[in-house]
Formats: sequence, structure tokens, C-alpha cells
Amino acid sequence: MKAALDSSASEDLGSDFKKALDEGWLPIREVARQTGVNAITLRAWERRYGLIVPQRTPKGHRLFSAEHVQRILTILTWLNRGVAVSQVKQLLDTPQAFGEQVENDWHPQRQALLQAVMQLNERTLDDSVNQVMALYPPRTLCEQLLLPLLAELEQRWQGQFGAQLERVFFYSWLRSKFGARIYHNNRQLHTAPLLLINHSDLPLEPHLWLTAWLISSADCPVEVFDWPLPVGELALAVDHLQPRGVLLYSSKAINLSQLAKLFNGVSCPKMIVGPTVRIHHIELSVKTSEIADLFLAEDPLSAQQILVQCGLV
Repeated sequence: MKAALDSSASEDLGSDFKKALDEGWLPIREVARQTGVNAITLRAWERRYGLIVPQRTPKGHRLFSAEHVQRILTILTWLNRGVAVSQVKQLLDTPQAFGEQVENDWHPQRQALLQAVMQLNERTLDDSVNQVMALYPPRTLCEQLLLPLLAELEQRWQGQFGAQLERVFFYSWLRSKFGARIYHNNRQLHTAPLLLINHSDLPLEPHLWLTAWLISSADCPVEVFDWPLPVGELALAVDHLQPRGVLLYSSKAINLSQLAKLFNGVSCPKMIVGPTVRIHHIELSVKTSEIADLFLAEDPLSAQQILVQCGLV
């Protein structure tokens, strides 16, 4: 557990804190690693809603037990069912209420974001997303809010006058928002990155940026190339960056005959992500047996899950 702390920070820890770690208590950084809930969100759950009450050392360091970790996982279960974070404590404190219907708080939040997009109101859009980002883990936020919002917007934009205006506004905001977070995370991390390439030849792919954000939120550096690379140059990029893995994202059909040449010289794990996996499902399933260390994922959530299972993040 001590290894979860930065070596530089551990030198400044008091004897009480070190003793607690020896006794099996967990620091907030380790709890964030085990649960996927970042430290900022854990502090917000404690401060605003009393969902978790960690122990404190005389110097104020938070310490968590195995029971705290289990409680956090239970909180995530409720959040993933659509329960608002403000309603979770009551459910945790009254086990008999587990079978009761609870109000899904995500629908009104999606509608508020939809209205902000329709009005091209960047400030409202940004403020609303900032609020939920402080309360929910990235995976929950993607699954319950952002991916359903994108699906709803895609339906709205079918044959709608002004659709392209709304699309460019929202996609530009999304790329700027999550690109900035990825950049700042990268600056604090010094391990080998994942290389994520937009292989669909379409600008501002929102699912590509959500994939990159989910990976980055797991303390993994991400290098995003927002344009396809020609055959031969992917191996050159890999030679320079020495990534832990390469992800190709595409939302449309791709030239499968070029795939083997594209990955030639790329020895690290490879993944194809996006709707192209569904488009070429049969053919790509065959490719996984022909190309070493090739994985497939249809969406950002599946991509993150496979990367975790493979130990790449």
C-alpha cells in the first residue's frame, strides 16, 4: 500500500500516517486506483453528501478501510443504475429500500445539456458538465450522460435545419474540453503513452475524445493524432513514441486490405475502436487471429474495459 504513494510525498508523511498504512489503512490515492473514483470526487462525496467518512490522522490525512472501498463500489452500483448522487446516501442507509424505484436524475441533466447545445450556450454547457464531473467518475459520466446525449443529438440532427451548426459547436466544445484535461494529465505523467489515432478521416470525432479521456482518467498518458497516418508512418510514430499500445478509431468503413501493412512493424498491442468494428464484424474477427495482439471494441466503454483487462491502463 505504501507503494501507492509518491516516493517524494512519503518522505514528508508523519509517523502516525506511516503506522496506519502498516496496519492496513489505505491512502486516498490507492482508493482512487482501486475504485476508479478520483480523489477530487471522493472528497466531494464526503464534504457535500457524507457518503464516505474516512478516518483522519492528526495531520488531516484521509485513511480508508476495506469497508470504505466496498461502500464506494456500492455507491458506483447505484450511480450506474441512474440514481442521483444526492439520493444515494438514503439508499445506503436503508437497505430495505434497495428494491424500490428511484428517480432517474440523468434524464433532466441530459435535457439541460441538450438545451444548451440548441442555444449554442457554451458557458451553460461547460458549467453543467463541470458540476457533474466533480461528482461522478468518468466511466459513469460517459455511460449515463455523455454517450446517451450524443445518441440523442444524432437523432435530432437527422434532416434538421441547423444540424451542422449544432454539431460543429458541440463537437468543437467537446474536443476542447476533454483535450485540455488530457493535456494536463499528460504533463503530470511520465510513463509510456497509449497512441490513439483518428483513422476515420472525419474531424472532431466525439467518441474518440471520450475514449482518450477515459484512458487519461486512469492515469495513463494518451497521445492523440486527430488524423489518419499513411501506411508505413504508423511504425515510425511507434518507433519515436514507444507507446504501450496503439488504438485506431474509426466511425465508418475502412480499407481492411491495408490493415496488415498499416500494423507492419508495430509490435505493441493494437486495438480497433468505434462503429467500424460493427461494420466489419466478421472480417475483423478473422483479423484478430491473423494479427498478433489485436483487440476490438465498439465504443469508449468497451475500449477502456479491454485495456484494463489487458493491463495496459
